[in-house]
Amino acid sequence: MTANESKRRSTRGRKLIITALVAGAVLVAADYGLAAAGEYQVAQRMRDKFGLSEDPAVRINGFPFLAQALAGDYRDIEISAAGVPVGDDLRNLEIRANLRHVRIGLSELLAGDTANARIDQVRGSVKIKSSDLNLLVNKVTPFNDMTIEPDNRAEREARQDDEPAPEQAVAPKPDPTVAAVKLSGSTTVAGRKIRLAAYGTVSLIDGRIAIAVNDVELDDASLQGLDAVLGTVRQALGVVIDPGGLPFTATPTAVKVESGAFIVEGTVNDIPLDQGAG
Repeated sequence: MTANESKRRSTRGRKLIITALVAGAVLVAADYGLAAAGEYQVAQRMRDKFGLSEDPAVRINGFPFLAQALAGDYRDIEISAAGVPVGDDLRNLEIRANLRHVRIGLSELLAGDTANARIDQVRGSVKIKSSDLNLLVNKVTPFNDMTIEPDNRAEREARQDDEPAPEQAVAPKPDPTVAAVKLSGSTTVAGRKIRLAAYGTVSLIDGRIAIAVNDVELDDASLQGLDAVLGTVRQALGVVIDPGGLPFTATPTAVKVESGAFIVEGTVNDIPLDQGAG
């Protein structure tokens, strides 16, 4: 083989590699473009169903999108919206839904025709933030800067316990409809500003969150009428929060506490995509 022939073959090889790379990039770009178009159509439909002022965030997971589109089965679609008002008391809810196996043809999806689309399963959640808790509790007693945290005292005490557990003891399965909570903030009593920490539980009852306060700690235990103050705090914080239902009418099955929020979660199976609103 001459030097010229070797050079020509090397040049052809580089051209083929470059062509393949360009073609691959074009296909990837087209795939993402189709996915974006599908996400836009879902966002438009969910905006109407949820009654939102803006489009929710929508992400169709899985690559390549085109393979899912040709099969008419989208394995995982995430929908989320923040700052959602419900009723007269809640102003800043965060709504999330994971749609597992959404079944709709590509042409119908891109045209926004979701009348026949169905979902195998939806996992929905609503997050109630501390800003909305502040609005609720201030109807009874003026509180400031109320915060929400998980109450981990029981876990810490268990770790500090040096006694070994009995061999036959089996830890009970936690109840997903009840969670321990710590609420902190400040209020004014007899003209004095005090800091407080309230410990209790949040329970999921008929789709609503009920707060029950069991223990209250104040930064000033010398207040006159201390028992009355503690009773007032317990009563004021013992509110019931109605988040208005989960997206896609999912059945609420669990409540959780995270830093800054309560979360209600649930699932629903085999429903139409257009059954979006809670």
